[in-house]
Amino acid sequence: MPVRTTARSGIRRATATTATGLRATAVAVLAAAALVSCTQGQTDGGLRADPSAPSATASPSADPAENADQVEQAAGEATEEPTAPAEPAPELVRDAFATLQATLGETCTPGAGDCAYFLGRVTQELTELDEAMRADPKGPGHFKQPLADMKVLFGKLGKDRSTPHLEKHFSEIVSTRDGINTWMQDHPDDYR
Repeated sequence: MPVRTTARSGIRRATATTATGLRATAVAVLAAAALVSCTQGQTDGGLRADPSAPSATASPSADPAENADQVEQAAGEATEEPTAPAEPAPELVRDAFATLQATLGETCTPGAGDCAYFLGRVTQELTELDEAMRADPKGPGHFKQPLADMKVLFGKLGKDRSTPHLEKHFSEIVSTRDGINTWMQDHPDDYR
């Protein structure tokens, strides 16, 4: 009796292994057939999936080597690397100036703990305005004074954008912002 049980379980294991292998093969064949059918188009003279591809009259039961080549070709086409998106262009001067102008009614008290957001924002707005002025079609020469003022400010600030460092330069940041506002008000064609 133990021999029969062992034989049956061996058969069951072999059957399960064979079935699993057949399922995997069937899935691979179906995937390959689907790829081939996507690349072949219709054979009845109708529209093809790819207008530049020649009309194919081969059926899925045609030469397996030819179908495998078509599957590899379709897979190669699908895996082409997309081109990297271009970097966004700097803002227009009027848009960058509008966001800087929005800070005109704001201020803070250095040392009171309320300057991190304000000074960080004004510094960021000045940086974006600097980039916009340099990229403007009128050329940086048109914005000579504001660019010179921002260069002096950025030279004092360096790379340090910590709150204590920005608070140390509070008056320079605010006066640069206000000076640029005055300059822009005298050049309305740059922000309207």
